[in-house]
Amino acid sequence: MSHLRKGTGVAKPVERPAAAILAEAAAAAGHAPSVHNTQPWRWRVGGGALDLYAERGRQLRVTDPDGRLLHVSCGAALHHARLALATEGWQAAVHRLPDEAEPDHLARLTLASHGSVTPQEMRLFQAIAVRHTDRRPVSATPVDPAAVDAVAAAALDEGAHLHVLGRDQVLELASAADAAQRTEVADADWRAELAYWAGAGRAEGVGVPDAAIPAGPTRTTVPSRDFGHPGTLPVSAEHDRQAVYAILYGDTDDAAGWLRGGEALSLAWLTATERGLSLLPFSGVIEVDRTREALRRLLSGVGHPYLVLRLGVPDPDHAGAPHTPRLPAQQLIEVVD
Repeated sequence: MSHLRKGTGVAKPVERPAAAILAEAAAAAGHAPSVHNTQPWRWRVGGGALDLYAERGRQLRVTDPDGRLLHVSCGAALHHARLALATEGWQAAVHRLPDEAEPDHLARLTLASHGSVTPQEMRLFQAIAVRHTDRRPVSATPVDPAAVDAVAAAALDEGAHLHVLGRDQVLELASAADAAQRTEVADADWRAELAYWAGAGRAEGVGVPDAAIPAGPTRTTVPSRDFGHPGTLPVSAEHDRQAVYAILYGDTDDAAGWLRGGEALSLAWLTATERGLSLLPFSGVIEVDRTREALRRLLSGVGHPYLVLRLGVPDPDHAGAPHTPRLPAQQLIEVVD
């Protein structure tokens, strides 16, 4: 196998073991977004394949009992791995949910054809290091409709859809988000789970640190998640009136659909980042059955909602929100050959 130097598009005649190439892709996938930064995945490298598994020990059992958001998170990691392979010149053959008897085995990747790297693949891969979650209001600069179209096209390329909400629908979304928040806050088990993943007692390398939580209330049309305590991220008095809200949705409400939804989230987010946009996922309205159905009505029943996305131009007066911590690669990747 020939190794491709990133950014050159020229293959070098250096043989590299498939296991090394696949392990590097799995390590790159560790930067993928996940609900509450749980990173609920693990990888196994062996037999010329890279296998992705759900890690149930990092599933949100109260917030996400069906594993919907777990699968979306793992799908984002899967796309990150595929993109990392592409920037080495490798197109991966992907077999999703390869074993009905083992539902936690989410995907198997093998190296297929080798070729050149496109500039777009390189730009998207570089966006991995820049992408982050910023929960503050976006600026008053309108979002370029062409950028929204590009994000929607990216989601479609990965088998999902993006429905951009009109003004009246955004108000309905805001009402649903508020109802979801009140429903969850009333549940003591939910509050305890959130406090673990976004509190001082969270495990090292996971969760949402105070530095990524706004220091005070945010002036947003759609209420963002209340983490139960203020963080240390500075917030301006700006209101996100120019934000664009959209529903990421798919054709099915099952593990296969959720996984593809996560792959679509990854490409959509990297595309937004590459175009200078902030993208913020809202999962609260997905976590409550009643409000998830309200979103489905906004889709006129034509699909199943996976996430709500807010797009906007970042506030130039704010430094970027910090990146959340990550688990070490050796804790997520098992190499057996």
